[in-house]
Amino acid sequence: MPLVEFDLRGLAPGRAPERAVLAEAPDADSLLVRGPVPALAGVLAVLHAAGRTAEVPVSWDPADDSASRGLARDLGIGSGGERELSLVRDDHGGVLLQHGRYEAAEKGRLPLAARLGVQAHHDDARVADGMVARIDVRPDWTAVDTIRVVVSPQLMRPPRRSSGRALQLASDPARVTRDGVPYPRPVSRWTWYADDRVRWRLRP
Repeated sequence: MPLVEFDLRGLAPGRAPERAVLAEAPDADSLLVRGPVPALAGVLAVLHAAGRTAEVPVSWDPADDSASRGLARDLGIGSGGERELSLVRDDHGGVLLQHGRYEAAEKGRLPLAARLGVQAHHDDARVADGMVARIDVRPDWTAVDTIRVVVSPQLMRPPRRSSGRALQLASDPARVTRDGVPYPRPVSRWTWYADDRVRWRLRP
């Protein structure tokens, strides 16, 4: 199948594309995705599930929102040639392109003060062991197979920062958000990692 285009510019904020909408992606020779960051992440997740991220080049026409503009800048959309990039995955079948967040599932009456108990290891380093407000994760597009992690113990306290390949979390019930899309249920374990066995092909 030649070039397949997905026009997902109408995707609602906080929503990921339905897998059925992306059914043609694994059989394409190349892909063009129009829309916000979750649209591109959804296409890459489908390609990965089919084992074709290294074979199918993907072009992206970003939406006009701040997250899309930021990722387009980080990826150098519109400049350079085709290149292979790291794929940041989680153990629940998702792909992370810009920003992941791990925080308390229940916010209570004071949502800004909500905290959860968590143990977190970033590679071999323990980066959290106790109560935290949230943990933020971002792929580092200036490096290879690297994610940056920011652990915020509580509001108005300086965060702890680290850089490495994999983040493993075990916690009280937590809410996970991937590129602005909430995971549908609370979790108590989660892993984000830059998969050093997999690459995806960006065609700017």
